[in-house]
Amino acid sequence: MSSSQPSYKVQFEGKAKIGEIMGGFIPIQLKPEDLASPISFQMALSRIYEELMKSLNQGPSKKYVAEVKFTDSLGNPVVVGVDLGQSIPPLSNKEVKVKITIEFYDEE
Repeated sequence: MSSSQPSYKVQFEGKAKIGEIMGGFIPIQLKPEDLASPISFQMALSRIYEELMKSLNQGPSKKYVAEVKFTDSLGNPVVVGVDLGQSIPPLSNKEVKVKITIEFYDEE
């Protein structure tokens, strides 16, 4: 990120839910093409099973994440995941308010 001042800045307010996940897991996702046919679905399940087995062999580790939800300028719901690391931030609740800042910079 550039050290110059932003050309434009937008802020949103939203809510976040903080929780724990097992950190050793590889991100597992189903893609639209995985549901295109029974064969592609079976291949996706096999891929997910193999990824789960790999991650279980690495051993569990706990990490904290926040599921951040807000509504953008066009009224669309936006959900973002934020990795908070190995220890929970010093917050009094697991559901908190958040401020999201987006800054626009000219490319250099």
